[in-house]
Amino acid sequence: MSKVCPSTSDTSGKGKRKSDHQDKSSQCQPPTKKQRLAIKPGSYSEEIILSDVKNIMRGVLQKIPPQYNKLNKFLTKKIKDLKMDKKERVGVFGKTGAGKSSLINAIIGEKNLLPSGNISACTSVMIKVEANMQNSKYEANIEFITKKEWEDELWFSKNFLGDNADQKSDQRDDDDCEDIVEKLSALYGEDWENKSVDDLMNDKYFKEIPEFLLPKGKILTVETAKELSAELVRYTRSDPKDGGKDVKRWYWPLVKCVTIKVPNNDLLKHVTLVDLPGNGDINKSRDKMWKTVVGSCSTVWIVTEINRAASEREAWEILENASSFMGNGGQCQHIHFICTKSDLIEDSEDHSAADVRAFILKTNDRVKKAVREKFSKLKEVKKHFSDESFKVFTVSSKEFLKKKRLDRDDTEIPKLQEFLQGLNDCHSETLNYVSGACGILSLIQWASRRRRDDIKTAVYKVLQQKMRDELDKVRKPMKETYLAFEKCLSAGVEKSKRSCEKVLKSVIHPNKSGRGFHGTLKCIVQHDGVHKTTKGEKINLNMKLSSCLTKSIDEEFKKTFPNEGKCGPFNGVLNSFSLDTKMMKEKTEYKDVELQLRFLSTEEEQMKTKLNKIIRKRKKSIYSSLTTTIETNMQKCYDEAKQFKGTGTLSKIRETMVKHVLGLKDVMFQKAKADMLKQLKDLTRDILDDLEKTMQDSIELSLKTDGVSIPDVTSELVMVKNHYKELQGREAQTKNH
Repeated sequence: MSKVCPSTSDTSGKGKRKSDHQDKSSQCQPPTKKQRLAIKPGSYSEEIILSDVKNIMRGVLQKIPPQYNKLNKFLTKKIKDLKMDKKERVGVFGKTGAGKSSLINAIIGEKNLLPSGNISACTSVMIKVEANMQNSKYEANIEFITKKEWEDELWFSKNFLGDNADQKSDQRDDDDCEDIVEKLSALYGEDWENKSVDDLMNDKYFKEIPEFLLPKGKILTVETAKELSAELVRYTRSDPKDGGKDVKRWYWPLVKCVTIKVPNNDLLKHVTLVDLPGNGDINKSRDKMWKTVVGSCSTVWIVTEINRAASEREAWEILENASSFMGNGGQCQHIHFICTKSDLIEDSEDHSAADVRAFILKTNDRVKKAVREKFSKLKEVKKHFSDESFKVFTVSSKEFLKKKRLDRDDTEIPKLQEFLQGLNDCHSETLNYVSGACGILSLIQWASRRRRDDIKTAVYKVLQQKMRDELDKVRKPMKETYLAFEKCLSAGVEKSKRSCEKVLKSVIHPNKSGRGFHGTLKCIVQHDGVHKTTKGEKINLNMKLSSCLTKSIDEEFKKTFPNEGKCGPFNGVLNSFSLDTKMMKEKTEYKDVELQLRFLSTEEEQMKTKLNKIIRKRKKSIYSSLTTTIETNMQKCYDEAKQFKGTGTLSKIRETMVKHVLGLKDVMFQKAKADMLKQLKDLTRDILDDLEKTMQDSIELSLKTDGVSIPDVTSELVMVKNHYKELQGREAQTKNH
């Protein structure tokens, strides 16, 4: 097994394997109490600091007495709510043969993990690659579509093939037929043509995958990457040549997603790489998963061959079609356009190694410039992403491994590895966790003692007034956002009403040869307005009909819910919320309540982090609500159109759809606007309520409650404070550099 990335373990000194292992184990143990009290900056890694603080807080949790009172209950909940959930997703797009598998293998240092070369990948199966944190095995978790979904697909496939055969030759959809035949032949061989759907659902066809019938995921566990790759062929590949003569049945038509877990890989510790189909899927559960995953990617890699990077239609179509799911409908901050096979040049043997290298580097610069110019002209994509978020890389996986004509850095794979390492950096999450722990311990320490009530009362009044003022500051821009959205959407509604007939006819009366369109339109209505052609083109009538609404709101939405930068949602007003407890701590008259103020300061930061995550999640639903509402209103039309068969089907479907859209246009688009505004209003209300209640409870319990049998946590507070100071020191050093 070939590992590209250098090992982080010390392999020097043969014959010391046991002591080395013991050394490594001892490094992972939390420091002793004596060591912790004498901690010095730079003494421990952040992982060990985090582990130590978690252990301290577990111990404190056990110390809190079981008596039922508000303070004890509050402290217990706060400790349990401390979480560390760093996980980044990188979506990888690119057509078969673009070099995605070789790129991923080279970057993570697993030469044999994903099959590469002239192998046909199944374009519908999503493959996730992440770290195995439990053991040193290579594992794959295979998730299937449901039995009911496959049965529905069989009914549609059989009916479609039958209807298509009845059509005149100039109306047949041979491309979609070939796609269906390939899928059924992969699973059933030639045993499906004269069988009914009930026959094809017989358990005998699935005896090798009983997990599909249960249903549950199938787990493969092996020792090496090469073994796992061989085991996965029948679940992820579509070419019978890939598996040899021994494979009689291919299961990729039933597979929804494959999650591969790689052991001992630091680059995947907090990062998941996802090999994604270009435009979703006609299967509803696969398509829903695709949208969810694309929307959760913080980075997207679009992979294409360097020789056609600026002109490759499919790569740029992927970017254009997925931009709304990644941008306003997602959380993507970085788009990396990766041009592969940069080492391929003609007649290289006739030139010196230095000349070849110089020529490759010059070509790389020229391609990067052309790709950036192409991106700058994509007006719809630029509504979601700035030039700063877009970067171009020219890579060579082959040269990275062999170093024949290029230096390793020339291949730019180390740059991508460095980027992934940056995504793995948990400093801010660790600092947030330790800060929260420090605040809780400060409150416990104060509660175990008695303090002057007059000072507490005075501070309470100051904080109450400050909170009212700060909440007003948050409310104002939220109200302004609502009004701005309402204005944009009103214009979008009017434009949608005027253009909906033209938009509909562009889909049901395409400006191209009518050959085979009967089948395409049947597919569109059968899958509730969505169809993916054999060429990878995705037709989404619901998105087309809602396009005027989404375009009307795109710029305002991006400004309100930015993925890039540090401003934060609602023009940064939430991130600016502050009770000024840090300033109050510095005043002499508030010295007796310093611990409470420390707690409130950390509680503030914890609260803002939590609310930003809530907003990031719910803004995706708000953005997609426009298309979702249109789809819901079109459902009756699709259901009616599904029933048409025989002569005149194409005309009947078209007439039904035009009649439905024109009849609903005064209601449907207004309803989409109202649904989005309601979700926005609900979000702003929930954020304000959560912010006010959480901070109010924290103020009440920290300043108006005395602890009963609260444990002394003096030593624990000192330990965590030291850790917190060390983390802050590291942050300051990083900023200075």
